[in-house]
Amino acid sequence: MNPEYANQLLTGGRPIPGQSLTSDPASPAPYEKPPQFTSIHEAARDVFEYLVEPEVYTQVMELLIDEVPLMEIVQSFIFIGFKEGKWNPDLMLMLIEPIAYIILALAERAGIDPVIYIGEEDDEAEEVAMLGAGLQKERLENMKKFSKEEIQIPEGVVPQDIVQEIETIELPESLLAPPAQEEQEVGLMARPSNEENV
Repeated sequence: MNPEYANQLLTGGRPIPGQSLTSDPASPAPYEKPPQFTSIHEAARDVFEYLVEPEVYTQVMELLIDEVPLMEIVQSFIFIGFKEGKWNPDLMLMLIEPIAYIILALAERAGIDPVIYIGEEDDEAEEVAMLGAGLQKERLENMKKFSKEEIQIPEGVVPQDIVQEIETIELPESLLAPPAQEEQEVGLMARPSNEENV
């Protein structure tokens, strides 16, 4: 029997239990090293600075316009940061709410009313599970109120300096605005615009 086929058959293609303990200690994965950030404020600042980069900002706002749930975008940001070794699992879960509010505030500035989570319309969920942790219904309701009404980000959730910067930062034009008209180039032989027809 082919050993590769036997391994596939026995494990279902999943890693063998304990396989991670046999990886080379000389070259650990980024998430196996000490994290880059240990403070929630520093980590939130890092994510904010990444979010306001023009390309990233545009892509995130387009996802929200296409009704991709906000909490799925947040989940991808925090999980990618964990895989890159930016934070440990505990800090990753603590970043859910601050990053959600940062993206909500940026969406509000762009005039976008985002979907918060899957099934938001049904409103039957007591909590939304993200990476094995649940975000309580009360907090989800506060996010919905923030996105629909003009209320402030709850104090202490997002560092105050980031809140102030969100309000004053220059962001790319709203994605909902009509595209700017391009001026046509005038050739050398074109009639000047101030000259009357004879």
